[in-house]
Amino acid sequence: MPEKRWNILAYDAQQASALQASLKISPVICRILTQRGIHTYEEARHYFRPSLNDLHSPWLMKDMDKAVQRIDKAIRDKEKVLVFGDYDVDGTTAVASMFSFLKNIIDPTLLEFYIPHRYREGYGISQAGIDYAKAQGFALVVALDCGIKSVDLIDYALTLGIDFIICDHHLPGQEIPKAVAVLNPKQSDCAYPYKELCGCGVGFKLMSALAETFNISRERLYEYLDLVATAISADIVPMTGENRALAYHGLQKINENPCPGIRSLIKLGGIQKKLTITNVVFVIAPRVNAAGRMDDARKAVELFIEQDPERALDIAGMLHADNSDRKEADSSITEEALEIIRSDEALINRKSSVLFREHWHKGVVGIVASRLIEHYYRPTVVLTRSGDVLAGSARSVPGFNLYEAIYACREHLLGYGGHFAAAGLSLLPENLDAFSRQFEAVVSSSIEERLLIPEIIIDADIDLKDITTGFFKILEQMEPFGPDNMRPVFIARKVRNTGGSRVLKEAHLRFEVRQGNSVMTGIGFNMAGRFHILQSGKPIDLVFSIDENEWNGQVNLQLKVIDLRESAS
Repeated sequence: MPEKRWNILAYDAQQASALQASLKISPVICRILTQRGIHTYEEARHYFRPSLNDLHSPWLMKDMDKAVQRIDKAIRDKEKVLVFGDYDVDGTTAVASMFSFLKNIIDPTLLEFYIPHRYREGYGISQAGIDYAKAQGFALVVALDCGIKSVDLIDYALTLGIDFIICDHHLPGQEIPKAVAVLNPKQSDCAYPYKELCGCGVGFKLMSALAETFNISRERLYEYLDLVATAISADIVPMTGENRALAYHGLQKINENPCPGIRSLIKLGGIQKKLTITNVVFVIAPRVNAAGRMDDARKAVELFIEQDPERALDIAGMLHADNSDRKEADSSITEEALEIIRSDEALINRKSSVLFREHWHKGVVGIVASRLIEHYYRPTVVLTRSGDVLAGSARSVPGFNLYEAIYACREHLLGYGGHFAAAGLSLLPENLDAFSRQFEAVVSSSIEERLLIPEIIIDADIDLKDITTGFFKILEQMEPFGPDNMRPVFIARKVRNTGGSRVLKEAHLRFEVRQGNSVMTGIGFNMAGRFHILQSGKPIDLVFSIDENEWNGQVNLQLKVIDLRESAS
């Protein structure tokens, strides 16, 4: 892979200085805060101490009154209610929290949940799900994390006498489904101030309105914040505004008093210290997603609603096993796919990757596409056989509109859908070569060359002497990290190897570097091939984040090195 592009973010020196005078904290942190839209003491207070009291009223969301009225009618008329949701983390946490909450106000014998099977039914509201609701006598379906584009299926449900309440966060199409209520802040005529809630977050706003209506305490409502925080972290929504407040307090609940299901996943994940959002993303979320990828996501909801710790641990063990299967499939398919590219000069030199093997597991092709981009940095499509057709997932590189590229190849496809960065598609086997050629032609003619080189966003310059325990404690208070509030990345210039740097386990680098009178250690994973830069004895520029390293009972700050290069003379 070519040398990465370093993009060092600019900042307004006057704004940073004014904020530093107000906050009396590190000027480096103040520069980063101003880059993130924080310019006053009051804005900083809201940022560092997010409060649930600052959440917007749920009644500001379009159709919220209609949704609450329809649920109230279902309660009064003793109608059966089905809670329906997608099979990913956002969907299963949304269903689990809504189902558990509704049991406070609806007779549990009249309440059930439904998760469509990933492979038999596909994403979103399904005809099979609607037929199930009709057969079982459900009069109302509350759909979470899906439904905004299910116009025809909602029409079909209406012909069967089934009402829908839709709680979704995906972009609406030109036509809105004829549901009793459509809760989605991204609707053009919805005045709700915060537009970036995940599906579980929209569901939580409905729960908030129901709590007010039925006099359910905030304490009871906030019992579900661990699930909301899990959804926010896994769905890669901006970590700003309400998402930040919900994730901040949800993370506290995860660490202090999580539901038995999350507690079991933490135990099986081997985490014994305080969890961060990163732990949620890489330990909890994959085990939840694995249920739908490898088997049936229904058991993820069963895990989250289970109150018996022993039973929860048993269900978590099933998800843990699914995740082990997922990792094995992911690893073996990725290696096979890499070998296909490595063995063909023509594939190496393309500006896109389109790969197919009929035995690849369809539950992991999206993950494999992302893995391949780590090695061959370009838009990538990974396909497998699904019955009589080929189906798979596509992933992009930042800045390139993948959906438009796939749309330009639609003549070769049976179906497609997605967005800027990711997509799904299906096609007939005989159209594979034609699709691959056209996709390559479209990418080659439209992608900017710079987008084929990985970019590292660097927040600020820093001197090693300024990396202190006090500095790190303030950095930690910038958690939870996520899109639009990423963990800060720094650059230290003209540092030198002390002579103590070395290769670890033939793959990694242990850094020991000096800048002036300051010496720091660090770790660079899978960077052994860059050791010669350190050995040259020349001054180097290091790009890194900062974290703590615990060894033999001692905790020290360390650099988590991302990249390095020789300093400019």
